[in-house]
Order: sequence, then structure tokens, then C-alpha cells
Amino acid sequence: MACIGKISFIWGVFLLLSLLNVNRTRNLLVSLVSKASSTHVASVFIQTRDTHFVLNGSPFLFNGFNSYWMMHVAVEPSERHKISNVFREASAAGLNVCRTWAFSDGGYQPLQISPGVYDEHVFQALDFVVSEARKYGIRLILSLTNNYQDYGGRPQYVQWARSAGVPVNNDDDFYTNAVVKGYYKNYVKVWVQEMGSYVKSIDNKHLLGIGMDGFYGDSIQDRKQYNPIPGYQVGTDFISNNLIKEIDFATIHAYADAWLPEQNDSSQMAFIQRWLTIHWTDSRTILKKPLIFAEFGKSKKNLGYSLSTGDSFLNFVYTNIYNLARNGGTMGGGLVWQIFDEGMESCYDGYEIVLTQNQSTTSVIAQQSNKMKALEHTLNSPQGKILSKRNNQSHDKRS
Repeated sequence: MACIGKISFIWGVFLLLSLLNVNRTRNLLVSLVSKASSTHVASVFIQTRDTHFVLNGSPFLFNGFNSYWMMHVAVEPSERHKISNVFREASAAGLNVCRTWAFSDGGYQPLQISPGVYDEHVFQALDFVVSEARKYGIRLILSLTNNYQDYGGRPQYVQWARSAGVPVNNDDDFYTNAVVKGYYKNYVKVWVQEMGSYVKSIDNKHLLGIGMDGFYGDSIQDRKQYNPIPGYQVGTDFISNNLIKEIDFATIHAYADAWLPEQNDSSQMAFIQRWLTIHWTDSRTILKKPLIFAEFGKSKKNLGYSLSTGDSFLNFVYTNIYNLARNGGTMGGGLVWQIFDEGMESCYDGYEIVLTQNQSTTSVIAQQSNKMKALEHTLNSPQGKILSKRNNQSHDKRS
């Protein structure tokens, strides 16, 4: 089994939608996979209503996780038990959404061998992942591309273009050349619009989103103060990109320990609270779409890290997610980075969680799962629906 190290800050454009069965994603569309209930297929589409995710017309909340490695590991049949183990343990902890990779461009065990050419064996590995998620009642978010070189990503596409005779200098031009950055900003918007329209044209039941960290751009100047470094941009814009009509929900990531390494734990957690709150507010009042906290974690490689501080951090993030979801919705849930099976030390990136070994962490995760499920139940009760309506009216007046 081969693993590539941590793949963080994945803000490359990708799409999210619902899959209802284990048919392979031949079109390589990133997917929010509805739990593949065996009989009533029409009832398992996740939809949006106002700023909420809904299932069968009722509010849908979740607690989830990242496990990027599943398709890659499942290529080897003798290793597939690792996927089954993680889904089983995650389901036992109440986790009901998993985000994992459905891309591998060039290099070792590629899904996409060259542009438009795919490996059937890797597709079968992806089929297995989707099938196992279905078995354990876990919905999937399948990610399609990476900004960095792990599993190919943007550098591989640049190399393919260079090999085809396209005049490209080097990957770093993307970050330093004003013209290239301007081209990319336009590319991000045009690509999302074009592909969003395409996906909607082949199945308008699917939900679409963009996977970015959530950095603010030029559309609302004062929002750039909330970026990790005020004014810092990476060629994307949380507001303008997510305002595209074909996009159904927004996503954000946060790695305060990596983004703000010189700051202490209290300052880093204060940043995460601000980051969450401002994106929740903008999703609710400007985008008017649901929000997912798609990546967060605390690295064990940090100086002074302990299991206690890690659990405290996780509980802090979960509390903020829960409070925002309770305070009128919009926040659909969070996806912790990331969960592994036992015996996968070669894949560890510092953020690893092994549910069978980290009992206190597993307890924190399970408690959040129970709270989100209980909140979902409350929101679906007659009293909860009245309260939700009042909260919506109150926020609408303030905005």
C-alpha cells in the first residue's frame, strides 16, 4: 500500500452532487452521495430549501469526516478491508457523511492515465468505496481535483498541457504573474458556471457546490480582513464564486495551526470562530445557501500537542458548528480531517484519527454526532419548525 502525505488547502474548483446508486462516476463529477437506501430511491436525494439542506422535505444535518485515501487503497483488493473498517467504525460513532477523493491524475495507480483516458481497475476501486458507504449508511462527497501535486492535480494538468505544446513556463507563474492570476480568476468563474450548467442539464436533482478554503476576494473589500493574513488572496472569492446560480451550497476549510503558526492556541481558536461566523453570516444573508465546514483539524506534529489539547480543539469546533446550526440553520455540518484504519502509519499526516485507538477523541466525535442528530430531530418537530421560522424571520430583519 502506498500513500501520499497530507493534501491540505484543496481549493481547486470541483463539483458536488448526489448519487443514488453505485454506478461509477464516469463523467468524473464530484458527488455528494445520498445514502443508497435500497428501495425508495426518489426519497434519498438531499436537496436545499432556503439556506437549509433537506431530506424528504425536512431539515438534514450531519457530522462527517475526511478519508481521502479510500479509492487509492481499494485498488489493491487485499487492502479493501481498511475501507470497510473505517466505514463500520465511523457509522458506529454516528458519522454519516464521508469526503474522499475520486481523482488520481497520472503517476502511480492513476484513475486518469492521460487526458480522457481512464483505468478500469481504479474505477472498480471507486465502485467498491461507494458500495461500502452504501452498506454502512454513509453519504459521500467525492472530490475531483487537487491544487497541489499530490495525486496529480494542477501540476499534472500543466505538464499535460506542456507536453501537448501549450506554451507554459512553470507552476509558480500561477502565484506570481499578475496576468496569469487574472486569467485564473476568470477561469474559476467561467469553469464553475459552464460545468454547473452542464451538470444541471443532465440531472437537476443533483446538488452542486465549489470546494475552496473560503478566502475572500475583491467582491467585498472589507471581507479580506477575515482572511488568515488580511488582504491575502489565492485567486478565488468566496462571495462571487458561490453566488453563481448553479451552485447550491458553500464550503470552507480551516487549518489555524498551519495558517497562523506563530499564534497560540487561544488566538488560533478565536480565528476559527471568526472564520466560521463570518462565512455562516455571508452564506445566510448574501449567498442564501447552506454551508459545510469541509476540512478542519489540529496537527499532532505541533509543539506542545497532547491528546487533551487535540480533543479540546475538536470539541471547540464542534460546539461552534452546533451553535450555528441551532441558531437558524445554514450550517449543515462539519467534516473532520481525517480518519484512518489501524496499520496505516505510512499515510499519517499529523491529523490522523484512528477511531479504535483514540477512544477519547472517538467519544468527542460521537457526542457531536448525537447532538446534531438530536438537533435535526428537534428541527423536524412541530415546535422546531415554528422556532426555525422565527429565527429565519429575525435574521431576515437584521440583514
